[in-house]
Amino acid sequence: MAESIIEDEVFERVDYTNRALPKGEYEHCTFLNCDFSGSDLAGVVFMECTFRECNLSMANLRGTALKDVKFSNCKLLGLSFNNCSSFLLSVGFEDCVLNLASFYKLKLKNTAFKNCSLREADFTEADLTKASFENCDLASVTFDGSVLEKADFRMAYNYSINPENNRMKGARFSADGLAGLLDKYKLVIS
Repeated sequence: MAESIIEDEVFERVDYTNRALPKGEYEHCTFLNCDFSGSDLAGVVFMECTFRECNLSMANLRGTALKDVKFSNCKLLGLSFNNCSSFLLSVGFEDCVLNLASFYKLKLKNTAFKNCSLREADFTEADLTKASFENCDLASVTFDGSVLEKADFRMAYNYSINPENNRMKGARFSADGLAGLLDKYKLVIS
């Protein structure tokens, strides 16, 4: 049975916690105030889709394709984005809660995070070249073996990044945030 292609649809206030989103390819679709928490999105393809005010916390993203997908004001707690299909992966986040999310080993070049909470997220070995973290809370975020070249942290806060364990050439920081690069030395900065 061939998977269906759904184009230019708007899905509003749909609860997918008890009934699954039909498998298929969703192109140019908008999801408004939908609840996908704990749901199975494995193998679903989203192309040029927008999620607004949705809850996708703990959803299964194994093999899910996110191609030019925007998340706005969404709750994305504990999502394992590293389980998504890496082919043409392109996402953007604004006003989202991404606490405990995993981006392990993903290529996220030029990805924009704006006004997001990323507490305890995992970016181990992720490529964040030219990514931006505008007004983002990065408390307890893991950056280890990450590529942060030309990434913009000037408006991020609560981060702790070890420059010795990450590639950081050309990364941008504000003078106020430099303490987050020196945490490992246990210095008292006042």
